[in-house]
Amino acid sequence: MLALAVFATIGVRLVQIQLTDASAYAAEGLKDRLVHAVLPASRGAILDRNGKILVHSIETRYVAVDPMAVKNPEALADQLFAILDKYGVTRSDLVRRMTPHKGADGKTDVRFEYLVHQIDVADGDRITAMKIGALKVARDERREIPGYDLASNVIGYTSRTDLVGQMGIEKQYDSVLRGVDGLHVYEHGEGELDKPLPYGYEMLKPARPGSSVELTIDADLQYSVQSTLAERMEPLKADFATAIVLDAHTMEVMAMASYPSFAPADLDRTPPEQRKDQCTATVFDPGSIHKAIVMGAALQEGIINPGTTVTVNSKVKKGDTTYTDHPPQKDGTQMTIPGILALSSNVGTIAVADQLGKDKLYEYQQKFGLGERTNVGLPNESPGQLLAPDKWSGSSPGSIPIGNGVATTAMQMAAVYGAIANDGLWVQPTLVRKIIAPDGAASKPPAQQTRRVLDPQIAQELRTMLEGVTTLDDATGHQAAIPGYRIAGKTGTSKLPLNGGYAPGDVVSFIGMAPAEAPRYVVAVTAHVPGGAGGSVAAPAFRDMMATTLSSYGVVPTGTEPPKLSIYP
Repeated sequence: MLALAVFATIGVRLVQIQLTDASAYAAEGLKDRLVHAVLPASRGAILDRNGKILVHSIETRYVAVDPMAVKNPEALADQLFAILDKYGVTRSDLVRRMTPHKGADGKTDVRFEYLVHQIDVADGDRITAMKIGALKVARDERREIPGYDLASNVIGYTSRTDLVGQMGIEKQYDSVLRGVDGLHVYEHGEGELDKPLPYGYEMLKPARPGSSVELTIDADLQYSVQSTLAERMEPLKADFATAIVLDAHTMEVMAMASYPSFAPADLDRTPPEQRKDQCTATVFDPGSIHKAIVMGAALQEGIINPGTTVTVNSKVKKGDTTYTDHPPQKDGTQMTIPGILALSSNVGTIAVADQLGKDKLYEYQQKFGLGERTNVGLPNESPGQLLAPDKWSGSSPGSIPIGNGVATTAMQMAAVYGAIANDGLWVQPTLVRKIIAPDGAASKPPAQQTRRVLDPQIAQELRTMLEGVTTLDDATGHQAAIPGYRIAGKTGTSKLPLNGGYAPGDVVSFIGMAPAEAPRYVVAVTAHVPGGAGGSVAAPAFRDMMATTLSSYGVVPTGTEPPKLSIYP
């Protein structure tokens, strides 16, 4: 009876295991035999407007180790160091990582440790050929910029190992570029059968590569503008400088350079401040390039017209501050509007602004895009700062019209002159033309915002007045002139805000358009230098960049005669 009871119990248990619990035990056994291999998705490329690669990912390898499986760390380190030395790996670090050790909790054995990332495929194959079970060599990738530092402040960079965007387009469009990793789950054996089992369980979810981002930038023009900016600013010991080239009709950014630039491949040698895009993240007082806003607003409101003359005295006092010109005019001097712009008269501009009024000036500052981000397509863009009329101090009616006490970015001011060039229509500047999916399908970003600031006729009259800056006697912008072309633009000299005051040195600018009678391109140059003026520092750089742009795109002079302007009636 006892034997029968034992056999009955065993029989019942066998039935339970084989019938009732069989699927659970089988699933548990299968779970132990499954490998979950992540299939990394390659990151999308960043291209110029013609499809040239600005940055892309190249396939590499990483090497990892199971320290508990290493019998002789010293000997293995010698073998690996002969291959990995060129990647900045030290032998002592290899020994440390491959020696059995505990995890952060001090109890658990570490079974996986990275030795090196992003090594060449050929070197990864050499390590694989060693057939050392403790080592794992698998797919990796790294970002590569063929142009070294070309447009680096725009492109930005990624983190080194996981390639997450940290700055620039890489950060702004990280979710688009990154893609989605795949997964390969398969059944494997042990020992010699440590490989996918034929007819075993298998599930494959392919990786979905990231999309590519095509920019509006022309790589060839970018190289020329970036090189010119560096050549001009290095001898002047500029703290920073910017250059922007815009298509006057579409407001596409054709080139956008910051000085000094940096190379993402040598990121460790670059100060963090040098990595940002100076065109959108750095704010400064615009100075006299702001005067075009005053004159445009006054023209639009009917306060002045092309034939208006203004009484300009030797000085004017607002609050506790006295404003003068260099050189000062005699009291009671009559000046034309083109003359005020050509000589960059502070006193004359303040006189016009007085008639315009602070509320209207503030309204037009906002219409021209000051005080808000352009959303050109980069992260960390500053909105700048405008002082509302109810916050003005006693000296504000003098300082603000001439571009002091206003914080702007180079991109904001370039967009101001873009509106003047585009017959008074402000169009949001843009850096991105389209997103290209892995299958080649292209999609465009949201439509650019637009708004009417000036009537077309008013914008044309303002452009004509701004031509005097490069043509009239004693004008501040002679060095921006290009033989054969009509140039409309404005010089500016101001300061860089710093900790509630101003930094040493001057912020000098020239922004202009050509051909002035039918603008095709706008070029804006700004620099922070130990000392100088917009006409002597920024204007020559503008001339070189605009000449290159016009030549590159086959823009010939229209042949029209420049306007007959004068400083005094």
